[in-house]
Amino acid sequence: MDDLLTNTRERLSRNAFMRYNHMELESVQPDRAVFRLDIRPESRNPFGMVHGGALYTLADNAAGVAVHTDGRAYVTQAGSLHFLRNQSEGTVRAEGRVRHRGQSTCLAEVDITGGDGALLATGEFTFFRVDPDLVAQQVRETRFPRDDGNA
Repeated sequence: MDDLLTNTRERLSRNAFMRYNHMELESVQPDRAVFRLDIRPESRNPFGMVHGGALYTLADNAAGVAVHTDGRAYVTQAGSLHFLRNQSEGTVRAEGRVRHRGQSTCLAEVDITGGDGALLATGEFTFFRVDPDLVAQQVRETRFPRDDGNA
Protein backbone atom coordinates (compact mmCIF):
# COMPACT_ATOMS: atom_id res chain seq x y z
CA MET A 1 0.00 0.00 0.00
CA ASP A 2 1.39 3.43 -0.82
CA ASP A 3 2.16 6.04 1.86
CA LEU A 4 -0.67 8.38 0.84
CA LEU A 5 -3.30 5.65 1.17
CA THR A 6 -1.83 4.36 4.44
CA ASN A 7 -1.64 7.85 5.98
CA THR A 8 -5.14 8.73 4.78
CA ARG A 9 -6.66 5.54 6.20
CA GLU A 10 -4.90 6.14 9.52
CA ARG A 11 -6.28 9.69 9.72
CA LEU A 12 -9.77 8.54 8.72
CA SER A 13 -9.75 5.87 11.43
CA ARG A 14 -10.26 8.78 13.86
CA ASN A 15 -13.32 10.09 11.96
CA ALA A 16 -16.14 8.55 14.01
CA PHE A 17 -18.83 10.55 12.18
CA MET A 18 -17.79 9.13 8.81
CA ARG A 19 -17.73 5.57 10.17
CA TYR A 20 -21.07 6.04 11.94
CA ASN A 21 -22.60 7.01 8.60
CA HIS A 22 -21.03 4.01 6.79
CA MET A 23 -18.92 6.06 4.37
CA GLU A 24 -15.81 4.44 2.92
CA LEU A 25 -12.75 5.69 1.13
CA GLU A 26 -12.43 3.96 -2.25
CA SER A 27 -9.35 5.68 -3.63
CA VAL A 28 -6.99 8.54 -3.00
CA GLN A 29 -4.25 10.17 -5.05
CA PRO A 30 -2.71 13.62 -4.98
CA ASP A 31 -5.51 16.23 -5.09
CA ARG A 32 -8.25 13.60 -5.63
CA ALA A 33 -10.34 11.25 -3.48
CA VAL A 34 -13.37 9.01 -4.04
CA PHE A 35 -15.79 7.94 -1.30
CA ARG A 36 -18.73 5.58 -1.45
CA LEU A 37 -21.92 5.11 0.47
CA ASP A 38 -23.91 1.90 0.16
CA ILE A 39 -27.44 3.09 0.87
CA ARG A 40 -28.90 1.64 4.07
CA PRO A 41 -32.25 2.28 5.74
CA GLU A 42 -30.60 4.83 8.07
CA SER A 43 -29.20 6.69 5.01
CA ARG A 44 -32.70 7.55 3.80
CA ASN A 45 -34.98 10.51 4.45
CA PRO A 46 -38.72 10.12 5.19
CA PHE A 47 -39.38 9.90 1.42
CA GLY A 48 -37.14 6.84 1.10
CA MET A 49 -34.37 8.66 -0.79
CA VAL A 50 -30.79 9.30 0.35
CA HIS A 51 -30.90 12.02 2.98
CA GLY A 52 -29.41 15.33 1.82
CA GLY A 53 -27.26 15.43 4.94
CA ALA A 54 -25.75 12.06 4.01
CA LEU A 55 -24.91 13.36 0.53
CA TYR A 56 -23.43 16.56 1.98
CA THR A 57 -21.31 14.59 4.46
CA LEU A 58 -20.12 12.29 1.68
CA ALA A 59 -19.16 15.33 -0.42
CA ASP A 60 -17.40 17.05 2.50
CA ASN A 61 -15.36 13.90 3.19
CA ALA A 62 -14.33 13.42 -0.45
CA ALA A 63 -13.36 17.07 -0.88
CA GLY A 64 -11.60 17.14 2.48
CA VAL A 65 -9.49 14.07 1.81
CA ALA A 66 -8.51 15.43 -1.62
CA VAL A 67 -7.37 18.65 0.07
CA HIS A 68 -5.46 16.81 2.82
CA THR A 69 -3.30 14.93 0.29
CA ASP A 70 -0.66 17.65 0.60
CA GLY A 71 -0.01 16.46 4.16
CA ARG A 72 -1.21 19.64 5.87
CA ALA A 73 -4.19 20.00 8.22
CA TYR A 74 -7.45 21.70 7.16
CA VAL A 75 -10.99 22.27 8.39
CA THR A 76 -14.04 22.98 6.28
CA GLN A 77 -14.61 26.72 6.01
CA ALA A 78 -17.59 26.76 3.63
CA GLY A 79 -19.42 24.43 1.32
CA SER A 80 -22.25 24.41 -1.14
CA LEU A 81 -23.93 21.45 -2.76
CA HIS A 82 -26.51 21.50 -5.54
CA PHE A 83 -28.90 18.55 -5.34
CA LEU A 84 -29.94 17.53 -8.84
CA ARG A 85 -31.59 14.13 -8.42
CA ASN A 86 -31.67 11.27 -5.94
CA GLN A 87 -31.98 7.52 -5.55
CA SER A 88 -33.32 5.14 -2.94
CA GLU A 89 -30.99 2.14 -3.12
CA GLY A 90 -27.64 0.97 -4.36
CA THR A 91 -24.40 2.90 -4.09
CA VAL A 92 -23.49 6.57 -4.44
CA ARG A 93 -19.97 7.89 -4.94
CA ALA A 94 -18.43 11.29 -4.31
CA GLU A 95 -15.30 12.37 -6.15
CA GLY A 96 -13.46 15.34 -4.69
CA ARG A 97 -10.81 17.25 -6.68
CA VAL A 98 -8.63 20.18 -5.68
CA ARG A 99 -9.16 23.20 -7.92
CA HIS A 100 -6.90 25.71 -6.19
CA ARG A 101 -4.37 25.73 -3.34
CA GLY A 102 -3.51 29.00 -1.64
CA GLN A 103 -1.37 29.81 1.40
CA SER A 104 -4.22 29.41 3.90
CA THR A 105 -7.23 28.14 1.93
CA CYS A 106 -7.91 25.42 -0.58
CA LEU A 107 -10.85 25.09 -2.98
CA ALA A 108 -12.19 21.66 -3.96
CA GLU A 109 -14.99 20.62 -6.28
CA VAL A 110 -17.04 17.49 -5.80
CA ASP A 111 -19.46 15.44 -7.90
CA ILE A 112 -21.75 12.78 -6.47
CA THR A 113 -22.94 10.10 -8.86
CA GLY A 114 -25.39 7.27 -8.53
CA GLY A 115 -24.91 3.62 -9.36
CA ASP A 116 -25.86 4.26 -12.99
CA GLY A 117 -23.34 7.12 -13.27
CA ALA A 118 -26.03 9.82 -13.18
CA LEU A 119 -24.98 13.08 -11.51
CA LEU A 120 -26.90 13.39 -8.23
CA ALA A 121 -25.21 16.48 -6.79
CA THR A 122 -22.32 18.83 -7.44
CA GLY A 123 -20.64 21.47 -5.34
CA GLU A 124 -17.60 23.28 -3.99
CA PHE A 125 -15.94 23.34 -0.59
CA THR A 126 -13.40 25.79 0.81
CA PHE A 127 -10.99 24.54 3.46
CA PHE A 128 -8.92 26.59 5.88
CA ARG A 129 -5.40 25.45 6.78
CA VAL A 130 -4.87 25.01 10.52
CA ASP A 131 -2.07 24.23 12.93
CA PRO A 132 -2.93 20.73 14.24
CA ASP A 133 -1.13 21.32 17.56
CA LEU A 134 -3.14 24.49 18.20
CA VAL A 135 -6.41 22.72 17.33
CA ALA A 136 -5.56 19.83 19.68
CA GLN A 137 -4.84 22.32 22.46
CA GLN A 138 -8.18 24.08 21.87
CA VAL A 139 -10.01 20.75 21.94
CA ARG A 140 -8.36 19.83 25.26
CA GLU A 141 -9.30 23.21 26.73
CA THR A 142 -12.89 22.84 25.53
CA ARG A 143 -13.22 19.40 27.08
CA PHE A 144 -11.47 20.35 30.31
CA PRO A 145 -11.79 24.11 30.79
CA ARG A 146 -9.48 25.74 33.29
CA ASP A 147 -11.04 26.89 36.51
CA ASP A 148 -10.33 30.60 36.42
CA GLY A 149 -12.78 31.42 39.20
CA ASN A 150 -15.35 32.98 36.84
CA ALA A 151 -17.59 29.94 36.52
